[in-house]
Amino acid sequence: MTVSATPVETTHRSPRPLSLTATLDRLGHGRGDPCHRVTPDGALWRTSLMPSGPVSYRLVQVDRHSVACRAWGAGAAEFATTLPDLLGEHDDATGFAPEHPTLAEALRRLPGLRIPRTGRVFEALVPAILEQKVHGIAAQASWRRLVTAHGTAAPGPAPDGMRVPPSAQVWRRIPSWEFHRAGVDPRRSRTIVTAAAVGSRLEAAAAMTPAAALARLRVVDGIGEWTAAEVAQRAFGDADALSVGDFHLAATVGWSLLGRPLDDAAMVEYLEPLRPHRYRVVRLLEVSGQAVKPKFGPRTPVTDHRDR
Repeated sequence: MTVSATPVETTHRSPRPLSLTATLDRLGHGRGDPCHRVTPDGALWRTSLMPSGPVSYRLVQVDRHSVACRAWGAGAAEFATTLPDLLGEHDDATGFAPEHPTLAEALRRLPGLRIPRTGRVFEALVPAILEQKVHGIAAQASWRRLVTAHGTAAPGPAPDGMRVPPSAQVWRRIPSWEFHRAGVDPRRSRTIVTAAAVGSRLEAAAAMTPAAALARLRVVDGIGEWTAAEVAQRAFGDADALSVGDFHLAATVGWSLLGRPLDDAAMVEYLEPLRPHRYRVVRLLEVSGQAVKPKFGPRTPVTDHRDR
């Protein structure tokens, strides 16, 4: 581990209930994610590359309304100013009162669930591109290998193996054969490199309205509705960003709320009255354990593109 100067320490206290685990668990990308780690003491460690430099931070739930943070690195002070956004303090669920009993019960049981906003667009975009049309296990392995090879050591007393994700400039320079060795096919690697070439313009989307931000992302060839939504959920804190085109989502929403599968078009129509909280609905189903999808056949195969 790399040890740096005295950490920046702060505690975020919210007037509303706040669940650290439920709010931030979807920011990680599988077991062994070098940028996201839960340690045996229950602390959540994460890394990020802020405009002012790299940061490692440790988050601990203090009580039902408070989370303590210690941050290290050149980006620590800047990161501390973004902590309320990361913990969903500005996530506004006003007017969200679902009538479906499953959702109403989930909302009652999970008052501390928030939609986080990291503000770091490229850090959300690359994993989303890696997850396009492949098994999640394979995408997570690709992310782990590429960040470990091309990221930088996490500052401070971060757990062994943690890395700060590469900048857009670094992603742009990764050779095609290294993507190939990480199991990433040419289509996805090309999308990452193309996006990296306009990385600063994509980062600027974090300050735009939701519609404008999504439109900015989709200018890049290879970034479609699903990928843009996955970025919006994490980087923009968009509680309405629905991952249309997901292999499982429409069927899961249908089975969970109607007892039958839906396709994408039917899911969009069914969830329309719940705007602007459609992604919040998905998170409530996931975190509450109410998400249901019967298994009728074999699992999706894990494709290894390195053999091609």
